[in-house]
Amino acid sequence: MRIERVPHEKAARVRLGAYELEKKGVSRFDLRDPYHLAVALSWPRFLTALLALYLLVNIVFATLFWLVPGSVANVGPGKPLDNFFFSIETLSTVGYGQMYPSTLYGHVIASAEIACGLAFTAILTGLTFVRFSRPRAKMVFAANPVVAMHNGHPTLMIRVGNGRAVPLMDATAKLSILLVETTAEGNMSRRVQELPLQRAHLPVFPLTWTLMHVLSEGSPLYGYNQSQVNRADVRMFVTLEARDPTLATMVHDLRTYQSKDIRFGMRYMDAITIAEDGTPVADLTKISALEPDLKDHQEPGWTEQEEAMG
Repeated sequence: MRIERVPHEKAARVRLGAYELEKKGVSRFDLRDPYHLAVALSWPRFLTALLALYLLVNIVFATLFWLVPGSVANVGPGKPLDNFFFSIETLSTVGYGQMYPSTLYGHVIASAEIACGLAFTAILTGLTFVRFSRPRAKMVFAANPVVAMHNGHPTLMIRVGNGRAVPLMDATAKLSILLVETTAEGNMSRRVQELPLQRAHLPVFPLTWTLMHVLSEGSPLYGYNQSQVNRADVRMFVTLEARDPTLATMVHDLRTYQSKDIRFGMRYMDAITIAEDGTPVADLTKISALEPDLKDHQEPGWTEQEEAMG
């Protein structure tokens, strides 16, 4: 009987906010792309990998010194830790004078380790700078999208707050949905559609921004209620892009919502008040606060100003 080995199929999980996908045939840890791997790792994994690599390099060179006794002066017999600590000193290009290469072999290995140490320090400095310098959007999203009446029409709303202490510039938002539909032939299909927003761009985004999509006849969600949304397994993707004037660069953020997150017949409570001196005050702790939507509910005076200012 002939047994054939089936190669292990590579797979990687991709997260879009709370939405998780899986790709087969690709690997998350691709050693052929070390830069992307080092930048994409979380800080705990990055520090763990850094420590493991540092120890591995020192163990390799300490072993090379240990294999040829006498290559390092003042290293006592049966003391492998002396070779290990000498390797650490050499890798960091720090010499204390007590231990030093005493043979040609020792000088060659020490020279090779010094070169590795310089490269290790340069790469580590660059990667640390890149990881620290990556801009973050720091957006605050409402926990639930709502469907409420606005200007006489049912409207899907998602409120976003600027979590920075400075205004963001040239903010652009996009809202897309993933629908699971059944075709006339009875096949299941997933369709991504972008939902047009009443206002998809803000020149200045200092406080909060309520994204609005009218559920008119042209909307993919026209006529949907809570049960229909759940049955269609609607997934929402909100992407925001803005320029941070402090960092002089573009920042991005993504938030996903599931069908169970949508609240029909609810609206957002006011998150902006006016101080005694007339200063608008945005309370981002209330960004997700909801209240029942009343059909004859009049928009508070601050809603229009809130939209105008972001």
